[in-house]
Amino acid sequence: MRLPMATPSGWRREGNLPAELTSFVGRTRLLATLKRHLNDSRLVTVTGIGGVGKSRTVLRLAHQMRAHYADGVWFADLARLQDAGMVKQTIASALGIADQSSRAAGETLSEWVADREMLLILDTCEHLIQGCAELVEELLEANPNLRIVATSRQSLHLTYERVVPVPPLQVPGDDPTESLFTNESVQLFAARAGGVVPDFVLDETNIGSVAELCRRLDGIPLAIELAAVRLRALSVDQILALLADRFSLLAGASRTALPRHQTLRAAIGWSHELCAPEERLLWARLSVFAGDFELDAARFVCSDQRLASEDITDLVTGLVEKSILLIRSNHAGVRYKLIDTLAEYGEEWLDKLGETEHMRHRHLEYYLSLAERSEDAWSGPRQIYWFVRMRQEHDNVRIALEHALRTPGETLLALKLLSSLWFMWVCCGFVREGRTYLERALTANPLPSKERCKALWVLSYVRSAQGDSVAAQQAAEQCSTEAVRVGDSKAVILASKMQGTAALLQGDLQKASALLGVAIEFNTDNKELNPGLLPAIVELSIVLTAQGEFYEAESLLSDCLQVCQERGELFVSSYAHWALSVPRLVSGRALEALSSAQESLRIKRHFHDTLGTLIALETMARIYTALDEPGMAATLLGALQQNWISAGLPQLGAPFLTVDHEKCVKECQRALGDDGYRRAFDTGKRFDLDEASALALGELDASS
Repeated sequence: MRLPMATPSGWRREGNLPAELTSFVGRTRLLATLKRHLNDSRLVTVTGIGGVGKSRTVLRLAHQMRAHYADGVWFADLARLQDAGMVKQTIASALGIADQSSRAAGETLSEWVADREMLLILDTCEHLIQGCAELVEELLEANPNLRIVATSRQSLHLTYERVVPVPPLQVPGDDPTESLFTNESVQLFAARAGGVVPDFVLDETNIGSVAELCRRLDGIPLAIELAAVRLRALSVDQILALLADRFSLLAGASRTALPRHQTLRAAIGWSHELCAPEERLLWARLSVFAGDFELDAARFVCSDQRLASEDITDLVTGLVEKSILLIRSNHAGVRYKLIDTLAEYGEEWLDKLGETEHMRHRHLEYYLSLAERSEDAWSGPRQIYWFVRMRQEHDNVRIALEHALRTPGETLLALKLLSSLWFMWVCCGFVREGRTYLERALTANPLPSKERCKALWVLSYVRSAQGDSVAAQQAAEQCSTEAVRVGDSKAVILASKMQGTAALLQGDLQKASALLGVAIEFNTDNKELNPGLLPAIVELSIVLTAQGEFYEAESLLSDCLQVCQERGELFVSSYAHWALSVPRLVSGRALEALSSAQESLRIKRHFHDTLGTLIALETMARIYTALDEPGMAATLLGALQQNWISAGLPQLGAPFLTVDHEKCVKECQRALGDDGYRRAFDTGKRFDLDEASALALGELDASS
């Protein structure tokens, strides 16, 4: 079964830069200055007030500089991150690192960047200054070829840091020799005005008013863009008159605020007044979301007797038209986002309304409900949809978890949310983060309960995915003990399955066979295929193959694949195809083995399954050796070495993988000689995981 390719984000060598949603105006000198400092210094921090265009300028710089970095330009948005302890995991996620190990996150990041020629953008660091500064030092120390650009309202206070303040745009009059028509503030207003009113033309009749408007707005890009929105209903002269009134009200409002801070707040407040009362309320309530969100989320979280659910769509449309909300459309649908500065303003209003805790609870309720729906649907035909959807919701899930873990009376909901998302931690590339949160939530909920039992077997699953089989076994045993105490038979069965997985990783085939057999027997009539029945079948087939019972292993896997096909399950089917390649290989059917392993890799491209891809590539190296292609095998071994470093423990430390790996290495060395092996191996070390997969699938020439 061939599927359309859907390469996960984060695996592209060129990086993960967001698209530029609007045209970029001006800043020619600033961009030249940033490029010069970036050549001279490995850390450049771009500072300035909110709304002055720090992020937008750095994004433009990043797009211009992309070709200069062989290993890409990478963008990590820290704006809505609340927990300083999650900085490293957030950046690792942005880099596409699906770290399976139990090592410190900083160690993994340092190893990943160690030999890469890359530019890393850390956007919005001011609320996490200490954590960002410490991480920047670690990363720059680990890699002499790394460059970092940070945006922040204050510097990181590092001795080698180059700080480049972003001033407001030049306003008319700053340069007496400049034409009003070429002034960058005026050009920005004209560009955004053209987007609001398509027939807007900057000419002699309005240039004076536009120039005065830009002067009054101090050249602050966000303020200018918000003012341009009013052209839908007003002329430039009318906007200017209203703006004068607005600023007169601001006079004396704060004797401590800098004038440009006052200007920005005035412009935002002015846009706030432009909104209808219901739009203002929705603006405030939407500030609880992190990153972007879907319309159904806004309807659930923000509606009540004051804002009817059926009115939310029109209100969201109104906020989009007023440039309060950004709209993002892609193949997965439409999502909305509050600009960070406007989100902060909304948070202040939400706090004044006394609704912050209630809205955060509603936000938690929605994402718990979404997690439970996604868990129920995971093993069905919409599996790829839920993979994409929950990766998109990652920031919101994190915010919901942080709220639940720090709020008295909500910690049990954190446990339920985490447990329902077992597939997100294991299948979507967030293993380390899942373990961190699960351990925190279990500590916060020490009394035995069914919710705690589920969290314990999920924790065991996550630890196994890291290769930490001893800790996985401990969690599974604890789950079994507590499940008996609270009468949770389902958790007892899943605990047996997870103990079987740990035993397999430790090389105890007899124990693994017994425990996995129990899990399969008691799960046969269960409608829930994951994570009990189907993974247990695949793992038992590995045991049978290791014991030389090839026919029994293939028979099990054929049944598993039939169930997967009937239900539309893809993730486990990719493992079943890989597992099927092993008995075929060792029984002398290398071409059949190649077909199965390649099908596994094709399916895995739909998921961010670093661990599964690495395991499949291990077998592919063995297959190419059997097919008398030792050069290809050695190249894959080189790629595997580099990519296991970022994933965690090589071959998970599992004997069923490590023994075959060492055998493959020796066979390649014998066939190629030391020099030939080293050349092929070093070629493979250049390949990222996506490129290694393409090579194994025959889509990439190793010499290219």
